[in-house]
Amino acid sequence: MAEPVQGAPGARRPEMTGKWRAFRRSTYGSLLLNVLAAVVVIVLVQTLFVKVYSVPSGSMQGTLYSGDRMLVNRTAYAGGVPPRGDVVVFSADEAWLDGAPTTGSPAKEMLRYFGDVSSIGPSHEKFLVKRVIGIPGDTVDCCSAAGTLSVNGVAQKEPYIQGDLLFDGVASNCASTPKSRRCFGPVTVPEGMLLVLGDNRGNSKDSVFACRGVPANDDCVKFVPVENVIGHAFMKILPWNRIGKIS
Repeated sequence: MAEPVQGAPGARRPEMTGKWRAFRRSTYGSLLLNVLAAVVVIVLVQTLFVKVYSVPSGSMQGTLYSGDRMLVNRTAYAGGVPPRGDVVVFSADEAWLDGAPTTGSPAKEMLRYFGDVSSIGPSHEKFLVKRVIGIPGDTVDCCSAAGTLSVNGVAQKEPYIQGDLLFDGVASNCASTPKSRRCFGPVTVPEGMLLVLGDNRGNSKDSVFACRGVPANDDCVKFVPVENVIGHAFMKILPWNRIGKIS
């Protein structure tokens, strides 16, 4: 077989081939290739399977604190409905965002654009984290005589709640004037939607934030479309003293 003609299609310049082999064998070249391979793997894992998110607010305080890093399983629901009690991360549309979008310095914006493409670090993605309380068809209301939330008439045990709103059953309840701000509903969750609440009930702009302490009115509810759910928040990984499973 004839040797490829220098410069012809398919021909390789001997000096370039030699330099590439030498680069790959060098310590610097080997390190660089390993770093690039690791970045590719991280991008694929975070884009398709599990991604690290930073908790954006204190609405889940007690379970998650603002700035905590958590792992989110993107494949947990495979297009299905998350079960009640799961902590989920979801894309926040205009109904969930307060005020105009903010921009940072050029350097921060570049990092965000890199995050948009790579799924590594900060990005322009707008998301929130809350706990699923009602799924399609559920009727959710608060409160019972004991001040507990009910789903389909069944009082719920919620040991994760922190900073709940005042409800003493005497001067502040669902029949008092003014009505306790813990009270809302009943609210029926439409098909394809979720009702979500923060664990830090007294400081959470969640599905029923605008409904508390007012007459029952489904128009005040902010539901989350099931299709907007990014995944299940299942593990805290930072800070080190709070590493563990998310209840």
